[in-house]
Amino acid sequence: MPPDPDLTALRVELARLRGERGWTFDELAGRSGLARRTLIDLEHGRTTGSLTTWHTLAHTFDVPIEQLLGALCDDHTPPGPQTS
Repeated sequence: MPPDPDLTALRVELARLRGERGWTFDELAGRSGLARRTLIDLEHGRTTGSLTTWHTLAHTFDVPIEQLLGALCDDHTPPGPQTS
């Protein structure tokens, strides 16, 4: 069985990216087209969101989706070949 995803790290990454830019939830909602309530719920852990939502956020923050979703593996070794 694979390890559980680190949803806390994903929420922290969302908050970090928003904070780096100094965006409020209203600003992020305006830039992403996502509902303010959705963004608050994501960041506060009340929902995990859909792949489409996280894809939208990656584009909004102008980061590769693997950077954003990579946080899901923060507490364990991600799958795939490991380089030394």
